[in-house]
Amino acid sequence: MEHDTNRFEKIYSHGLVTVNEIWVDKETGVNYLWHKDANAGGLTPLLDKTGRPFVTPLPLKK
Repeated sequence: MEHDTNRFEKIYSHGLVTVNEIWVDKETGVNYLWHKDANAGGLTPLLDKTGRPFVTPLPLKK
């Protein structure tokens, strides 16, 4: 099985030391929030108002 090294695409970024980024899985459309503050960080799926993962329609538009 071949792995796609570009499976995720960053669609939003804000900040330098404290950073918030939104990444989209280009295979599933699921959106993830990456939050980094200094040398610590965390990743979590973004959820819609019903508590389900927020999914971007695919394919992504440039």
